[in-house]
Amino acid sequence: MLPKRRVIVITALAAATLLPASSGLAAAAGPRASSTPLGPDGPVTPIARFLQQTMNQLQFQQVLDLAPPSSPDFRSVDASVDKRAATPAQRERMLAAATSPRPIAQQPQIDATILDLDKARRIISSGTVLMSPQYPQGIVIPVGRNLATDQVNWTEWDDLGWYTNHGVGTVDVVPGLQDAPVQFMLPYPASVLKLMVAFGVLRLADQGAITLDETYDYQPTSTTSVSLCGNASGNTVRGYLDASLTESSDPASCALIKLLSDHDAIAPLNQEFQDLGLQTLQLQGTNPATGGHWTNAVTMSSLDTAKLLALINGGPGTLWTAPDGQPVTRAVLSASARRFFMSELGQQGWNWMLSTTNYCDAAYPAAGIPQVTARRWIAANGTVTVAGNSFGRDVRPCNRAAQLTFAHKPGWVSNSGADAGIVRSLPGMAYRHYIIAVFSNLGDQYIDPGRPATPPGAVAPWYTQKFAQLGRAIDQWEAAHSG
Repeated sequence: MLPKRRVIVITALAAATLLPASSGLAAAAGPRASSTPLGPDGPVTPIARFLQQTMNQLQFQQVLDLAPPSSPDFRSVDASVDKRAATPAQRERMLAAATSPRPIAQQPQIDATILDLDKARRIISSGTVLMSPQYPQGIVIPVGRNLATDQVNWTEWDDLGWYTNHGVGTVDVVPGLQDAPVQFMLPYPASVLKLMVAFGVLRLADQGAITLDETYDYQPTSTTSVSLCGNASGNTVRGYLDASLTESSDPASCALIKLLSDHDAIAPLNQEFQDLGLQTLQLQGTNPATGGHWTNAVTMSSLDTAKLLALINGGPGTLWTAPDGQPVTRAVLSASARRFFMSELGQQGWNWMLSTTNYCDAAYPAAGIPQVTARRWIAANGTVTVAGNSFGRDVRPCNRAAQLTFAHKPGWVSNSGADAGIVRSLPGMAYRHYIIAVFSNLGDQYIDPGRPATPPGAVAPWYTQKFAQLGRAIDQWEAAHSG
């Protein structure tokens, strides 16, 4: 059984026990920087060093906060309330009301991982970097050959506590790590949590408990979470999965979580993540009556999310070793389940964080990962519309110039911006194959200074363009260093 989470209080003094930053840039407090952080693998990998330097150079702390705690628009979501994204209309009202956005109060919370893959899909290198008020220039986290670290005490996200406690969390996620040298509050994963849901549903299908083509009659038995989950509905399991992963449909995802609950599969899913060595992946606290109640108890780290994507990607042999010493292989999911999962992620409609092809050739936001945009979203005039949201740009020039595919899942709420996926070069392009996962507290509550107005009728960017610049820089590095 899963151990109970322990609530702790961490003082600012305890949080000042830091690991050195890999690039020679000193952190805000703690010992002098060193080129070799703690860990079994010695010097940091080139991709980890580049990731840390690039995140630092992008100066994420320059963003503006539309709704700081002193603002009437501040929305602190407690454990009893669903965390959900604003509608485009709600967001436009917030933008219009914020006449004097303030600089963000402190260094943003960012958790980023890169896994480099060879042509056989084996993991050959990794880099994980954390950035927070305690680590304003970024810190490389030592990751062993087993793709794990015991150097971080991961804690749950806390909306108000991020401001008042300077980014230090108080609720442990993984037991036994409270004395680790790095304390890090995991950003809420937002809709990237749908990767965990899909994994759980596909595991049920592999076990023969359900089929993808059976119809599931979603009948919520509570009036809570109605705004998130919607009303009763019916669809095939395959249809719900498609809507959840490609359109990021919350009602479809609620239906799938309720399906898992109906099969008493939530606790076993969380235990399986523990058993697989994906200990920060936890779909905790959801409501079995509706599939809703998505709160800060739902957690994901970039490293464990990248490992989950590596499993879905299906590399050969042992991907890593589980805590009990057993090898973790792609056989955790059947070949058909992995193919379906990859296909759905490859049909992502929301390409607007690490990749920004939905805004093809716009002056803003900056160009990100140069991916192909799935044809299913492209109208006759070349513009993309997803779930009724039109982006208003002709994406065909970017598809003609595309260099790779990006099978990914983004997520967003007011104080969460996330994107995680698998990048693979197209034939004839400079080779790269890597997994990238980025979680942050920079959702649509934060904007870039001097951001231009959005054309009438188009969807405004909901992330700082610094993420697209990060994605572009990483991809260019990979193109120059892979082979």
